[in-house]
Amino acid sequence: MFDHVGIRTADRAASQRFYELVLGTLGIELTASKDWLAEWSEFALSPVTPDKPATRGLHLGFAARSREAVDAFWRAGIEAGYRDDGAPGPRPQYRADYYGGFLLDPDGNSVEAVHHGAVDERRVIDHLWIRVRSLPAARAFWELVAGQAGFELAAATSERIQFRGDGSSFSLVPGPPTAHLHVAFPAADRTAVAAFHRTLVAAGHPDNGGPGERPEYHPGYYGAFVCDPDGTNVEMVVDERER
Repeated sequence: MFDHVGIRTADRAASQRFYELVLGTLGIELTASKDWLAEWSEFALSPVTPDKPATRGLHLGFAARSREAVDAFWRAGIEAGYRDDGAPGPRPQYRADYYGGFLLDPDGNSVEAVHHGAVDERRVIDHLWIRVRSLPAARAFWELVAGQAGFELAAATSERIQFRGDGSSFSLVPGPPTAHLHVAFPAADRTAVAAFHRTLVAAGHPDNGGPGERPEYHPGYYGAFVCDPDGTNVEMVVDERER
């Protein structure tokens, strides 16, 4: 599963209005709203900063409890004037019972509500699709991440590599790289955080912050960060408040 997925938005207020509207149709409610953050459980958005531009080129799939919820998600967005990225309907190329509807958020990211037989209603995010410049290079990085985060390789072709975990998945697809994305995975303890960081850095991937406490997020937050070949900020974190 994901601990959290974070995106940057050019217009924080506009993006929050979009996500509150469409996620509300799925029963996904806002869990936190501050000047620097809006959060829906494991999904979060923050405003851009001079050194952290808006996220581009991402596909986010949110879990829907039914096909009717998918329809409501898409209809709410269209009626509010947001851009269509694919009307609700079956997508059997993904799986036989796959049903999705697609919109574009204010920054142009593809946002989907999806229902299928394996949707985990405990999760907010069903899947991510991350565009990468080089599929072999990205696969080498993300296989190491998957091994630390409890995801398994589920499919590998020249057009898509998919990793599947407990109730969620992420895929790598070739194209102009997804920009300014943050993906965090939960760890069992500090030792797992350190092992994640050590493994990725030893393999030659860029360090983006060694294991340590980050009290600026909240007490008990202990994480480590590395970057994938296209600059995605990838984290493993343990929340010690829950222990």
